[in-house]
Amino acid sequence: MPYLASEQRYQTMTYQRTGQSGLKLPRISLGLWHNFGDNAHFSHSRALLRHAFDRGITHFDLANNYGPPPGSAEENFGRILQQDFHRYRDELIIASKAGYTMWQGPYGDWGSRKYLIASLNQSLRRMKLDYVDIFYHHRPDPDTPLQETMQALDHIVKQGKALYVGLSNYPPDRAAQALTLLREMGTPCLIHQPKFSMLERTPEKGLLALLEQQGVGCIAFSPLAGGILSDRYLNGIPQDSRIASGSRFLSEQALTQDKMAKVRQLNALAEKRGQKLAQMALAWVLHHRQITSVLIGASQTGQIDDAVAVPGHHDFTGEELSAIDHIIG
Repeated sequence: MPYLASEQRYQTMTYQRTGQSGLKLPRISLGLWHNFGDNAHFSHSRALLRHAFDRGITHFDLANNYGPPPGSAEENFGRILQQDFHRYRDELIIASKAGYTMWQGPYGDWGSRKYLIASLNQSLRRMKLDYVDIFYHHRPDPDTPLQETMQALDHIVKQGKALYVGLSNYPPDRAAQALTLLREMGTPCLIHQPKFSMLERTPEKGLLALLEQQGVGCIAFSPLAGGILSDRYLNGIPQDSRIASGSRFLSEQALTQDKMAKVRQLNALAEKRGQKLAQMALAWVLHHRQITSVLIGASQTGQIDDAVAVPGHHDFTGEELSAIDHIIG
């Protein structure tokens, strides 16, 4: 039977305006970094996307190199889009990025005009789309002139291949320069995507203030620090966990005794708040007024349900915030 989205999907999610733009994003967005490549079961990936949309998650975040292998997450998403979401395309915000290694040779990485335009063309073919809603430069390039990279983003929007552009992993100084260039070109930056969690607070050191001043949205990735800020590793390393799988993005060495002691204290605080640790970690990111949305990953529908419940309970008392600061140190 064809997929029909839940008629209650917009009753379970809140949406927030992105910076000073007219675009609203769901407070919880779904990232397809893991669990959507060819190493995942297609039917399971499809079920996760259906469940997310049924719960009001309208924003799906991809990149050219998501998989594994690189490109396969976009290919699988394109299949699911055609099978299940084609009629809902105008209700979706679909994002992709380029900036990390995607193919061999000097033109498959970083931030040249050659690479960014070719990469987006490939992404559109993989997803069978005419345009993406947001296209990001995934990381700053130390060698390519910043103006060339920003001109490529501007060109992409004016071609109609992306509606908006964003930046990811840019430090405040480079972000400020990029925002100025884009604004002067007539294609203002919509959103910035930094790594931000209770265990990674670098954006608080200038970036969030810059984005607020410039009227740019912010969407946080890795708000659970790869799963460390959940109950996943409180009692050891589960067999089906990311660490046990040998992921190069999260190793056993990351679970130091000191860090896990802090995580257990945070878990105790979450229990007092009536939340799971993962929910409190998402709530902590969302309580920052500059944050438009948080990107979650999911391997189970229950994780989506837990996250969707967070926007209704993301306030903190001053005492709770002080306790978190004290625990984290």
